[in-house]
Amino acid sequence: MTEIVLYIAGALVAAAFVLAMIRFAAGPRAVDRVLAFDVLTILSIAGIVIAALVGGRSIYLDVALVYALLSFLGVIVAARYLEGGE
Repeated sequence: MTEIVLYIAGALVAAAFVLAMIRFAAGPRAVDRVLAFDVLTILSIAGIVIAALVGGRSIYLDVALVYALLSFLGVIVAARYLEGGE
């Protein structure tokens, strides 16, 4: 039963990833693209966590944590750039 829920969650994350990719490609402004990029990284982290749970590999959780930290810093840098700050 748990694996079925994880597979359904994985399918929903994949569908959300496709929708976010469409927004990333079609975003008329740079802010839309940065926001879509942030959503894509969050969905990627969710996919890594689901893969770790399905596969029983706890090392993937460490990878997801490091990716989350780097993603946060990347979005902060992009926001500062778009804001025009130093």
